[in-house]
Parts: sequence; C-alpha cells; structure tokens
Amino acid sequence: MQDEKIDKEDMRGVLRDFPGQVIDGFGLPGKLKAEGTIDRIIVTGMGGSALPGEILHSYLDSKIPVFVNKDYELPAFAGKTTLVFAISYSGNTEETIQAYRDAQRKGCAIVVITSGGKLDILARKNNHPLILVPRGLQPRMGYGYLFFAILRVLQNSGLAEKHGDAVEKLSQSLKSDVFMKKGEELASHLIGKTPLIYTSQSMHAVGYKWKINFNENTKIHAFCNVLPEMNHNEILGYTNLLGDFHAIFLREENDRQRIKLRMDITKDIIRKKKVEVTEIGIAGSDRLQKIFFGIYIGDWVSYFLAMKYKRDPTPVAIIEDLKKRLAE
Repeated sequence: MQDEKIDKEDMRGVLRDFPGQVIDGFGLPGKLKAEGTIDRIIVTGMGGSALPGEILHSYLDSKIPVFVNKDYELPAFAGKTTLVFAISYSGNTEETIQAYRDAQRKGCAIVVITSGGKLDILARKNNHPLILVPRGLQPRMGYGYLFFAILRVLQNSGLAEKHGDAVEKLSQSLKSDVFMKKGEELASHLIGKTPLIYTSQSMHAVGYKWKINFNENTKIHAFCNVLPEMNHNEILGYTNLLGDFHAIFLREENDRQRIKLRMDITKDIIRKKKVEVTEIGIAGSDRLQKIFFGIYIGDWVSYFLAMKYKRDPTPVAIIEDLKKRLAE
C-alpha cells in the first residue's frame, strides 16, 4: 500500500510487464526490412530512446559497425550505405528530429521508431519505414519495444542472425521473481550512497542503464565506468573521497581473464579505502540473456531505492522544465 502511494503511475506494473515487451517489440516490425547495401548502422536518439543503440552496440556480433548518435547531426561518414534508426519515443525530441533530417539530406536508409509526434508525421510524409510502439511509458522503460524492434528489422534485412527462439526464451526467463528480489536486496544497501557502477567494456550498456535508472527513477547521481579504462584514471578518486559511495561490479563469466583479475584487484583497493563493494555475477544461456538479465536487475534496484527515498520513479520534472524553457 505504501508503494502505491509513492508509485502513482505504477512503474512496478511496468516492470512486471517487461517480459511481454520483449515479445511484442520483436513482433512490431513484421516483415519490414532495410533495402540496399548497408555497411554501417547508426542509432540516433536521446536519453532512453538512445538506450537501444547502446544495447545493440554491446550485443550485436556483426561485421557491420554500430554507432550511437546523441546529437543534432549525424557523423560526417553517414551516407547512402548507412542504415539509420531514428528513435524518439515521444516523437518530439528536437535533436532526433534534426538528426533525422540530416540522415535524409545525406541519403541514408532510414527506419523511424516512435509512438507518435512530429517524427511520426515526418516519416509518413517522406514515406520512410515506420514502427509505432505503444504509448504511455517513459522512454527508459520502453526499451524492450525499441531494442527488439531494431533486432527484428536487422534480422529481416539479413544483418543479424535469426533470434525468434532466443527472444521467446528470454521473455520466459524474465518472468522469474529472482530479478525483483535481487533488486530489493541491493537497494537496502544503497540508502544514502552514490552508486558507482563498473563493468567490462562488453557489458557497458548494462552499467549505463543502471546509471540512468538511478538518475531518472531514483533521482540521484550515479556514475558508470568500464575496465580496464577505469584503472587508468577514476581509481585515483578513491585517494581523496569527498562523498559516500557504494561500488557495484557487474561481472559475467565470459569477461576475459585480465579483466577478471583487474576487477579482483580493484575491489580489494576500494575496500581498503573503506568503500562498500557489491559484486553481481550475470549469468545466462546466451549473450542476449546476460545483457537483459543484468539490465532488469538494475531496473528493480532503482525502483526499490526510489521507494525507500519516497520518490515517485516515473515523473522527470526537471527534464520537462528544461524542455519548456528551451521552447520559450
């Protein structure tokens, strides 16, 4: 009952329903595919709408490079052999609309993913492939629709292997209560702390999603970094601690041995600086499961921590205020 008074827009229900997003998102494109020769992929979007690009970059094992663009214009290399996924959940994100227009000027292959708004209108006007996702969610919580729609288009286009069985297995596995229970347990250790999330480079998208969850759901600062890079700079921040931190290491069994050793040594150094450390092992039968299992635990951690702070996890008042001031 207490959670219902705080969680006024029922994010708990959204999280509970996430396994369905996986299946529904994969089904949204139908037979839609990209035409022509494609030698690179750009996912352009902002905030939660860019998150599918981060996940794709971490996940897709392909000879075709994936780039994530979070700006008003595309990189200079974008051209006729570039496939651009222009994603704005609301359809009104000004940076993404401008990037879409830039993609059009450069002759890129374009697929638009949105729930409506100006981007929907532009895609229809210009006869670009359009995938409409269900409305009513915050973009960061609709990432299942967005990512799996991209994956299906790439599969249809021959740019990714077939994923039907893997997607079904993932959806079924996500229905377990273990993710929620792990999230609730960790949240109890994070009260009053600033989370510092560390992963290998290959799991960067997982750590990044944890960070934005804490920012947007819990309304606190959080930071993420990757090893080995963190060992060459950020680790020195533990010399002169100016805050109350909690380090979270997200590990998976296929991290290379040198990364595993670095994590072990780094944890020891951090603990000796009297900073609490939590390690979470991310398991799964394939890479798709590992990435989404890791992300889903983080969704629940940020939710339960928001409940402990008595913060409604859904609204993003400061962001909305900033957008209004930009539009004046």
